[in-house]
Formats: sequence, structure tokens, C-alpha cells
Amino acid sequence: MNQIPEQLARVRERIDAAATACGRPPGDVHLLAVSKTKPASDVRSAWQAGQRAFGENYLQDALPKIDALRDLPIEWHFIGRLQSNKTASIAAHFDWVHAVDQLKHAQRLSDQRRDDQPPLQVCLQVNLSGEASKGGVPADEAGELAHAIARLPRIRLRGLMVLPAPTTDTGEQRAVFRRLRELQQCLVADGLDLDTLSMGMSGDMESAIAEGATIVRIGTDIFGARPARPEQP
Repeated sequence: MNQIPEQLARVRERIDAAATACGRPPGDVHLLAVSKTKPASDVRSAWQAGQRAFGENYLQDALPKIDALRDLPIEWHFIGRLQSNKTASIAAHFDWVHAVDQLKHAQRLSDQRRDDQPPLQVCLQVNLSGEASKGGVPADEAGELAHAIARLPRIRLRGLMVLPAPTTDTGEQRAVFRRLRELQQCLVADGLDLDTLSMGMSGDMESAIAEGATIVRIGTDIFGARPARPEQP
């Protein structure tokens, strides 16, 4: 039995409840359904249940899926780490990129985005936990990089993204998300037009919403557990 519509409805209810609890309109928070490793048929099921934005981490998995679903006007978000040899395909096939953390990658996305496409929407990933295993620019370098990205053509810097260290402590969760929101506010005060905070997943979405998330990235709670992915060579 296909449980995706029911699971999607539960996630939406959870988002709405979290937004209402902190005095925000539910429409302020957008759900990005993370469909990485899942088949095109699962994405189609979620689309038929009303979901419109989907996130992919692995380009080699995403491209066949995007091709198979060309009959649907899906908003595709690339949320994985960027590599220079993959930016051309990302620029051509995606609407959003959430994990820009180097100027060279932003420049390649800008150069490789076609003139007949709308601007590529991008978020600057900020590393607030200091984990070497995770991407993201340090907070004290984010301003200079954000201004440089904002000047590039054919892309639009929309906001900030964070992937914090996992914790079940609500106070610790909120502290990280609060730092990202405060950084966004500083950059806006410095002249940047930023309206997006991409933060919050299944285990911490309530904390993220309480601190101002505008996009939450949810996968397993919609599509179910993912099989272990073999390590890439």
C-alpha cells in the first residue's frame, strides 16, 4: 500500500502546528520533500498528493528521475555538496541550489546557467558547528562571500542554509538556528536581499521553525527509510 500521501499529510500537519505554536502563519514555512535515492514513482505519488518541491543530493540519481518526470512542473532543489565537474548539469536541470559555499562554484553555476532560463536560486551554506566533514563557509567569512555571490548574473542569492550537528537537545538545536537567523539579519542590514532560511529536518524541524525557518527539508518521514548507499569511489 502506498503510504506516501498519508505520511506527507502528517508532515504538513506537523509543520502547521509548529508554525502556529510560535505565532507564524503556516504558509511562511515551505516543505522541501527530500527524494534522494527514491524512485520517480515515489516522487509522482507525492506530487499527486500536492507536493511541488523536491530535493536531491546525488546528481547521478537525480538526472534520470528528472527526465522521467518531465511531464510534471516540479521545482527541483539540489541539496548535496557541490563539485566543479557537476555544476554544468546542476545549472541546467535544477531550480535551486542549497549548498553553495565557494565562490568558484557560484561562478561556474552563473556561467553555466542558460540565458533563456530563469535565474538559479541559491543559498549560501554556513558551517556553524565547525565539523570538517560538512560543507559550509565559516560564519565570519559568510558576509564577504555572500556579497560576491550576489553580484553574479543568472543566479540569485536567496538566503542561508545550515546542516547542524545532530542533537536531541532542543536548546542546542534552537541556538544553532538562531545564529543562522541572526547572521541573515546582519547580512540584510548590510544591504543584501535575503528572504530564505533553509534549516530543519525531521528531528529538529520544530526548533528550526521557531527560529524562523522558511524551508524545512524532510525525507524519511515522507518516503520511508532509505537503503544504505554504497560509498562512492
